[in-house]
Amino acid sequence: MKLFLSLLVMSVFLGSPARAAKMKVFILCGQSNMVGHGKAEEGGNPRFDFSVPQGKDNPREVPGGLGCLRAMVNENPAKFGPGGTMPLVDANGRWLVREDVKIFAYCDGKTRKGGLGLGYAAPGAMTWFGPEFGFGHAVGQALEEDVLILKVATGGTSLAKDWRPPTAAARRGGAVGPRYTHMVGLVKETLKDMGWEFPELAGRDYEVAGFGWHQGWQDGGEKAMAEEYEANMADLIHDVRKEFGAGIAVVIANSGFFGDKLSGIRLEVLNAQNAMADGARHPEFKGNVAVVDTRPMWRERTVSPSNFDFHWNHNGFTHYEMGAEMGAAMLKMLKPSAPN
Repeated sequence: MKLFLSLLVMSVFLGSPARAAKMKVFILCGQSNMVGHGKAEEGGNPRFDFSVPQGKDNPREVPGGLGCLRAMVNENPAKFGPGGTMPLVDANGRWLVREDVKIFAYCDGKTRKGGLGLGYAAPGAMTWFGPEFGFGHAVGQALEEDVLILKVATGGTSLAKDWRPPTAAARRGGAVGPRYTHMVGLVKETLKDMGWEFPELAGRDYEVAGFGWHQGWQDGGEKAMAEEYEANMADLIHDVRKEFGAGIAVVIANSGFFGDKLSGIRLEVLNAQNAMADGARHPEFKGNVAVVDTRPMWRERTVSPSNFDFHWNHNGFTHYEMGAEMGAAMLKMLKPSAPN
């Protein structure tokens, strides 16, 4: 039945207008902030009194409040409003869904798939989002090819243990991380069964064009993990390329929590992430690995939906900006598509 449905859809699809020969596939991975903790509708209450407990008469969050995606759209209608240069809503204020950018998301044990929109985030949080949202809009707007994003993310996980790549285990000991093994298997299975997961994509040729990474909070809590982060990150890049293609571009959104106030072990992790784009330290990554500095994207809890620092205070501006900058960095590394 599965094969029959795929062949049926493919036969219908071949009669549709010609498309670019190869669809671009991007893999996005990481921990909770890649899962997605940006809020679209609920933002910080501008009248919130931090000196007294929150409650019915002193709500911490309000619809359209500070730091949510709705506020970002309302404050920048020329860019994000209907008819804007990067519209996110229609004339009625409803969130748009991009059908030229498909997404298959595994987040904290739950999967969801469809056109790019909100809700590919923490399970049950249908108006939350992660970096995939800004990333998908950036690459979808710029590329002629259709796009498929495969997001595999689990909160509270470390690169040192949960995502530990095979080369790291072989060189420095430890077991290959279960999150790494799961990610590789899930991505390969989804691409193999793409016509089943997305009947409209049956028969489409594709290339895995890039890998995006946003993770680091967990490793920043333990000195030994932080000290090994640079070596583990380099090994992760090499191993991902062994699995999905030597030429894929890699973009890392570093762990810039607390902005300019970042210090200590967490700063060590950020420096290790930045080293991936340092041609002197890693000449093999020159021009094919980029790092997005997220420190300027930090927004304090006073202008955000929450005080959860490790989730970027649930700030929708930050989560969108991070994804968009990851997309822009990815686009700079991509080679021009071959003629159809």
